[in-house]
Amino acid sequence: MKSHSVWLAGVNHRVPTEYFVLANLRERGAVIGRLADHPIADTVVDASGLRYHFVGVAPRDRSGRFDVEALRAGEWIVQPGLVYAVDGKAPLSKPPRRGRSQHRP
Repeated sequence: MKSHSVWLAGVNHRVPTEYFVLANLRERGAVIGRLADHPIADTVVDASGLRYHFVGVAPRDRSGRFDVEALRAGEWIVQPGLVYAVDGKAPLSKPPRRGRSQHRP
């Protein structure tokens, strides 16, 4: 599976973290833990109905920013720093296109 760093090759390495953060999600499934007093749902669903499952905690770089280059294809960050992977045969995450204010899967 390709990593985001492959897609980011030749691109400015200061790609805004927001391009890799999912928002406006609905929690589904069991609560499997907590991080920063935030429940960790086993599964989340976005506005278009795509499902994502919890795979871990987002790594950070030396400056404390989320290390988006460590994400694998299909993995996204969910605040407060959780990593979810797209389920099934949904389209994998892609690098941001120039001029777009926010990337959505």
